[in-house]
Amino acid sequence: MTETPPAPVPPAQFPLGPFTPYDGNPILTPQGDGWESGSVYNPAAIVKDGKVVLLYRAHADDIVSHVGLATSDDGIHFERHPEPVLSPSEPYEEFGCEDPRVCEIDGTYYLTYTAWDRSNAQLCLATSTDLFTWEKHGPLFPGFNTFEPNADDVPTPWSKAGGILATPIGGRYLMYFGEGSIYHAWSDDLIHWTPAPQDEPLMLPTPEGTFGDFLVEVGPQPILTSNGLILLIHNAAVKYDDGTVRYTSGQLLFHPDRPAEIMAQMNYPWLEPSTYEDQHGLVSNVTFVEGLVHFKDTWFAYYGQSDSTLGVATYRVGTSWSALATP
Repeated sequence: MTETPPAPVPPAQFPLGPFTPYDGNPILTPQGDGWESGSVYNPAAIVKDGKVVLLYRAHADDIVSHVGLATSDDGIHFERHPEPVLSPSEPYEEFGCEDPRVCEIDGTYYLTYTAWDRSNAQLCLATSTDLFTWEKHGPLFPGFNTFEPNADDVPTPWSKAGGILATPIGGRYLMYFGEGSIYHAWSDDLIHWTPAPQDEPLMLPTPEGTFGDFLVEVGPQPILTSNGLILLIHNAAVKYDDGTVRYTSGQLLFHPDRPAEIMAQMNYPWLEPSTYEDQHGLVSNVTFVEGLVHFKDTWFAYYGQSDSTLGVATYRVGTSWSALATP
């Protein structure tokens, strides 16, 4: 038996949307000559005290990433905290704390992020009660490689992209994680996680010629739909013969009794590069979604634009897909 959510969930259904990119994107860009002077992108998002809080990746030209914090009253216009709230301090993250995802459970914030030492990427966990001061708990899945079964050119360990469902299922907590392929893991205490076996990914890259045939990767934290199913936004990429890539975004649906079996999935992207910033940057042709919040009757999806700037797309609850159809 699955558990009944402890509180009403925000209005959500599968597929979530339609989302419309904000006309004023990007909403955050590099600034100054220090830790966020090169790129600002790939944000986690959460609502706290009536404000949207972004925990975003930023770096100078050295591409050593830190996590910054910004707050907003409207989900669009943000005020930045002057210093990073999470920075490299351990050997395994010497060259970057990257690509955060965040959720809040019983007053504690759980932040997953990628530690980068220029050889291996490892999914790590940090916790906080105020979003500013974080306790690091280290790599979650030592020895795991989420590019399996296609990991010939990817060193082990390698893991990224952890999204935790804030509502427990059967007394345990669920995480979806992975770049390359997508896996799931379980935890009793939200600190120690047991992954599915290496040879049991729940999603592989999509068939050749489709929008995720190079890799799929977990996006923001999963959410519950209004009828109690689990919705997961994922990112996806194709890679061309010249080595360039194109990142877009899809959606998956799961039943809580069978959270490792895809119940339904979108077969084409709901978000893809369409503006100059989406198509030009440090890594061009990328829309990479990591933040998702419901705020003031609107869903806000926050994403990195070509690993350089930060954009948002919005879905006003009640808007129909047909309303955005072109004649």
